[in-house]
Amino acid sequence: MTAGKILVVDDDPNLIELVKMRLESAGYDVTATVREEDAIGAIKSQSVDLCLLDLMLARGDGISLMEEVHAITPDIPAIILTAHGTIESAVEAMRKGAYSYLTKPFEPQDLLLQIERALEHRRLNSEIKRLKNLLEEKYDFANIIARSAKMRAVLDIVTRIAKLDSTVYIHGESGTGKELIAKAIHLASDRKAQAFVALNCAALPETLLESELFGHEKGAFTGAVKSTRGLFTQAHGGTLFLDEIGDMPLSTQSKLLRVLQERQFYAVGSEVPMEVDVRVIIATNKDLAEQVKKGQFRDDLFYRIHVIPIYLPPLRERKEDIVALVEHFLKKCSHQMKKEVKGVTPEALRKMMLHDWPGNVRELENSIEYAVAMTQKDVITEDYVLQTKPSSADGGKITAQTKTGNGEERLKSLKDARDAFERDYLVQVLSMTEGNVSQAAKLAGKYRADLYDLLKKHDLRVEDFKKTKPPQLVDS
Repeated sequence: MTAGKILVVDDDPNLIELVKMRLESAGYDVTATVREEDAIGAIKSQSVDLCLLDLMLARGDGISLMEEVHAITPDIPAIILTAHGTIESAVEAMRKGAYSYLTKPFEPQDLLLQIERALEHRRLNSEIKRLKNLLEEKYDFANIIARSAKMRAVLDIVTRIAKLDSTVYIHGESGTGKELIAKAIHLASDRKAQAFVALNCAALPETLLESELFGHEKGAFTGAVKSTRGLFTQAHGGTLFLDEIGDMPLSTQSKLLRVLQERQFYAVGSEVPMEVDVRVIIATNKDLAEQVKKGQFRDDLFYRIHVIPIYLPPLRERKEDIVALVEHFLKKCSHQMKKEVKGVTPEALRKMMLHDWPGNVRELENSIEYAVAMTQKDVITEDYVLQTKPSSADGGKITAQTKTGNGEERLKSLKDARDAFERDYLVQVLSMTEGNVSQAAKLAGKYRADLYDLLKKHDLRVEDFKKTKPPQLVDS
């Protein structure tokens, strides 16, 4: 394998031969020409890694040729060869996209060093682009699993507000995918080329949280041995995601309010204000309105952040998504563990469909990961499902109990319990048959007309269970 393909263009045949010999001895594959049209032909017909262009050509100039090359393949680095009297033009070439320039006559080792650096720069840029594309593919909201009507409604909101700069308020239980939705909003926005910076407000003590958000000056407090940029500064031009904001201390809340109002702040220990252009996305699993009533959250901050609210439903309210989520996690975990696990048994799926999932999508993923790790078969059986959930006094049994307004438990009425079971059963059957009503009716022992009546009764749509493009994204 060669070290790379290099195109050399110069109107001096002797220089071309010398450079070609040097580069080939260093392991490079070289195409050399004195004609600009031959160079363009080579770019169109070959995979070129770098161009070495003379600034002054017989029928043109290296800058114009470089621009033609970049119009065909924008990411090819170009090194300009120039004489002493044309260095200013070489600098202009760098302004227009050249990687660097070399002044004639040059030492062979200088040429090789410049080429090596340019190729490494291209490799790094290609890797960054590849990773960015992977990130965008993973967090593109079009790939989020959303077969249920409630999740489709969430994605509809995301589609509408992604291009705006308004503050977004995401509310949902732990494990429902709040950060995932925040990243999807960022990557669908005009800020996607800039940073997405995330902070869990519950993860830091009050003494460190302010410094983490706003940065600090050297000597601002004990241990501040150097000045540090805060997350607001790091997110300039991009998006700042503040998770679990309900755990933010009141003193920090007031400073956050000031930033949201004035778009500027003071680093800890600084008297110089800093201005920022940041879109803020807030997330919480707490009822902030209730915290406001209790004096645990500032009311003015609550109204400042509660601009575009997005409610993420818990998994028990979107059971239509469970089958697709199981398929995704099964494929993901099997690949990671290098095991050939092809599916789950109907009994295992039934067990998962009847579970309430207090840990939501994260709990489901953990359950599948455990099952894949433990099974010695090519399918997951019910023996390995839901073995990771916390133990409880009732041994994990499903009950028909609920909470009253004052926190006391009461039994559901028989009708309510029967309706709840009936709906869960219908969701399970339709998920297993991927929306095939004939198969679902056969499994349920019902006539098609009776099944349609039950679907109407429980507000279920057959379309929500139809097989769609394989999903690529879930909460982690």
